Amino acid sequence: MHARTRYLLVFLLVAIVIHLVLLNSHQGYSDAAAAQKQRIADAVAYKPVPARPASTPAPNAERIGQEADFNASRAAFLDRKANAALVMLAREVDLEGVISTMKQVEDRFNRKFKYPWVFLNERPFSDRFIKWTSEMTDAPIEYGIIPREHWNQPPWINETRAAETRERMKKQEIIYGGSIAYRNMCRYNSGFFFRHPLLQKYRYYWRVEPGVKFYCDLQFDPFLFMQDHNKVYGFTMALLEYEYTIPGLWASVRRFMKKYPQYIAKDNALRFISGDRGWTYNLCHFWSNFEIADMEFWRSEPYMKFFEHLDRNGGFYYERWGDAPVHSIGVALLANKDQIHFFDEIGYRHEPFEHCPSGEAHARGKCWCSVDETFDSMWYSCMREFERVY
Repeated sequence: MHARTRYLLVFLLVAIVIHLVLLNSHQGYSDAAAAQKQRIADAVAYKPVPARPASTPAPNAERIGQEADFNASRAAFLDRKANAALVMLAREVDLEGVISTMKQVEDRFNRKFKYPWVFLNERPFSDRFIKWTSEMTDAPIEYGIIPREHWNQPPWINETRAAETRERMKKQEIIYGGSIAYRNMCRYNSGFFFRHPLLQKYRYYWRVEPGVKFYCDLQFDPFLFMQDHNKVYGFTMALLEYEYTIPGLWASVRRFMKKYPQYIAKDNALRFISGDRGWTYNLCHFWSNFEIADMEFWRSEPYMKFFEHLDRNGGFYYERWGDAPVHSIGVALLANKDQIHFFDEIGYRHEPFEHCPSGEAHARGKCWCSVDETFDSMWYSCMREFERVY
């Protein structure tokens, strides 16, 4: 080590020792050192406040008023609601499933939004049914009776022919093949429910079924989404129809398209329901036990003409046409394809199938379903056909 460096280190060491001795033995030296330390700290911490320019107003009532206006606008936005209702067809025997479904819908969605409930049945609801369901929600709730002329098999149906069909399907073990009530329900859902007096004041509806499951919290309002994005139909699952229940449906649809070409939307979703430009039906349909839709679309002239055409063909009773393919074909032909929406965020189960969101949507919705069990990836799903449309 260089001699000069050694001398410097010795000098520093001696200075430190002298400082420590004075600090402990002389009170005056100790006080002076502490004061100097505080002055240094104050100098480091001090930041001068610049003078306010003459043009900059101090916080005042005007700014507070602007903040209040912003908060009021935000509250109004959060309180914005669509003209919509939750609609359920239910019977007395469905009460346990009704309560289970309502509890999930309220917990997952409607407790925040408080959209009204409308229950419909072909018979009056009992006091017990009304008591239990009304206790499940703080939202408005109404109970309606379906008019007989909307529900029952129409008089112009040949009952002998219809009975033969029911008997044949029953022997073939086709699900609901022997049921008149199921056919009544399918026809009613296809062309009448949106005409019910209790629903005339609403535009949008969410069809809710007894005994289904909703797996995820909804952080948004699907009704407002439909309204703001000009959607007419929303779904969660798409699948193949049971071909033996609709052997004559597509022939009737083709006759409609030929007779009323003016009603077919230019940018339609025909590719979802047909792989050969409409020559045949590929059996794909939206599973209508869940649907969020615009009733003005069902009430429109094109759809009403479509339903009346199918209804007069008698396929609801001479075969076993369901409302799912009727709604699906109707919306695929008569609406623009961008008016149909897949609600991926809504986890949903109707036995035996379920849709479960994946990725961020699963985490965001706090979903309790398994992504591995989602129906979308199964061979029976029509999501591939739907995605090809876009």
